[in-house]
Amino acid sequence: MNFKLSRNNKIGLFFFLAFVISSSLIWLFEERFSKEQWRTEPRQRYKLVDDLIDSQILLDKTKNEVIQTLGEPYLKVNTINDAFIYKLGNPPSFVDAQQEQLFIIFVKQKVAEVTLAVD
Repeated sequence: MNFKLSRNNKIGLFFFLAFVISSSLIWLFEERFSKEQWRTEPRQRYKLVDDLIDSQILLDKTKNEVIQTLGEPYLKVNTINDAFIYKLGNPPSFVDAQQEQLFIIFVKQKVAEVTLAVD
């Protein structure tokens, strides 16, 4: 069987393979959230925060469950909706970037949103 691809199919195949390989490498080298690492290496939390947010493991947890998972927050905010703020440490950078913090918003005593906020 003679199997030849046209130029357009070769280009499409190249981009598809590049996408699959790059996605796999990003997934492979991205840090996974670890309760132990979060608690013992607070200056390295910026490495774990993306997985923590993407996995949505905190959604619908109570304040006590969040504290059991992440430890005591840096700051507790009591407004219309309560919130916890956790420091993430400073990622290496060539410029003095604004520091991000983990912002956890509670509605009716349960986690409703987990996001990043700039200090």
